[in-house]
Amino acid sequence: MITDFFTRALIAGVCVALVAGPAGCFIVWRRMAYFGDTMAHSALLGVALGLLLGVDPVLGVLAVSIVLALILAGMGANRTLASDTVLGILSHSALSLGMIALSLMQGIRLDLMVYLFGDLLSVGMMDIAWIAGGGGVSLALLLLLWRPLLAMTVHEELARAEGVKVDAVRAGFMLLIAFLIAAAMKITGALLITSLLLIPAACARRFANGPGTMAVLAALYGSAAVVGGLYGSLHFDTPSGPSIVLAALLLFLCGLVFGRRPFRS
Repeated sequence: MITDFFTRALIAGVCVALVAGPAGCFIVWRRMAYFGDTMAHSALLGVALGLLLGVDPVLGVLAVSIVLALILAGMGANRTLASDTVLGILSHSALSLGMIALSLMQGIRLDLMVYLFGDLLSVGMMDIAWIAGGGGVSLALLLLLWRPLLAMTVHEELARAEGVKVDAVRAGFMLLIAFLIAAAMKITGALLITSLLLIPAACARRFANGPGTMAVLAALYGSAAVVGGLYGSLHFDTPSGPSIVLAALLLFLCGLVFGRRPFRS
């Protein structure tokens, strides 16, 4: 028997997957996996900020993610350090600051497992509204940036020569990921959110023959991972977030076996 909470979890998870899959294609093409981890790890600092200010922790996550995205975009335009070095510093610093801030807050009862690994089965109607809103903003940004992002992915300097505002597009894409991470915190948590960006896109790459096809397939694979993971979680009584990631991994392994040579962007 499918209960209301399970239906809400399915709706919320699929909403995120439909946006995360196409966005993840650009992370795969542009080799930005570490960027996704950095943005996700900053989410815990956002939770601490939200609790400190007495607002919804999701708003804190969104604020910190936006600030970090703008910092990274600025550093990308004026590189004095290698990008992986900057990402490593910001990722671990933000995660550590978040943990320290939460540990110093007196009188606040907090289940860190929810924020680290998600709690999709506790999603309510307000959560669905937030996820749909954040996902809608992310999808609108992605559609707006699709062509210039694709041009930058093929050849950034050529795109710049053709009039693409590379720095603005890069900043816009980072803001897109910020909105998506804030919307998806309840799905897989801060430590696993990058999996919904990377694994479906990597799986879709084995079967796609072009960028558009890969984006659609990534959205479908992500949705299938959400559905399969939730049913597995219900059947085996396992955590919903890690179950979704495991389902995505199984799809990826099937893609390695049955898929063809990956499409190259």
